[in-house]
Amino acid sequence: MEQWIAELREAGVGRILINEPLADYTTWKIGGPADVLIIPSSRDEITSAVRLLHKHGIPWTNLGRGSNMLVSDRGIRGVVIKPGEGLDYVRFDGTLVHAGASYSFIKLSVMAGKEGLTGLEFAGGIPGTVGGAVYMNAGAHGSDVSRIFSSAEIVLDTGELVRYGAEDMEFSYRHSVLHQRRGIVLEATFRLEEGERKEIAASMASYKERRLRTQPLQLPCAGSVFRNPPGDHAARLIQEAGLKGVRAGGAEVSEQHANFIVNTGQATAEDVLTLIARIQGTVRDRFGIDLVPEVLVVGER
Repeated sequence: MEQWIAELREAGVGRILINEPLADYTTWKIGGPADVLIIPSSRDEITSAVRLLHKHGIPWTNLGRGSNMLVSDRGIRGVVIKPGEGLDYVRFDGTLVHAGASYSFIKLSVMAGKEGLTGLEFAGGIPGTVGGAVYMNAGAHGSDVSRIFSSAEIVLDTGELVRYGAEDMEFSYRHSVLHQRRGIVLEATFRLEEGERKEIAASMASYKERRLRTQPLQLPCAGSVFRNPPGDHAARLIQEAGLKGVRAGGAEVSEQHANFIVNTGQATAEDVLTLIARIQGTVRDRFGIDLVPEVLVVGER
């Protein structure tokens, strides 16, 4: 056994799985194996793992719910860290909400509404974790994380623990500083406002009805594949280009929502990448617009 794996076991950094297939850990149900998958159950276990990996120069990848990620068919070399149940919590303190990295972003919006707090309604259809939402500055319905973000406790890739405020996060459209300064969100704090429970519930119900009507949630997918270009919508461009229903292997451009690619049963990462390239090429030729993927493509190609 590699010495660094033995040290991880001795340090008690959580469950350690070797050569673990990642398809079951992503919402697309696609992905080859991770050399090592670590599932820590506390911030101390995550911090210890990151420090040991830094010490040995072992590359690592952070995985939340895998809702905005395409894992290559060959999998991910090095280590994948997936924060576990010990970081699946929420605490309310007046209008402040503290949530662990593993907590469901959808569930967080529901719980905030029940507390009579407004500001998180947009999150009701974002099927990721709090950590992933902060990393991507997740958003919908004209709002995003940056508008309610207060601070986050983060372990950097060196193992250093820091607390970043909104000004440190460098938020922009589907982007945060963590895209350049690697780290793992351990806990995030959001600042909401007091609201009327009935109005919050009505708003969330409206968003949910629209989501169920317009999105292919009955099939494995990863949400919107492309960012919306300025002043337009990727779905409109893809639909106008006549690409709804186009397939590559087991992957298909959804007939229900053109900016979704669904796994019809046996799709591979290469199938999805083939469709992404075809969509980009067709939209570029037709409209002169370069669509930028919103999903993260990770792993060995």
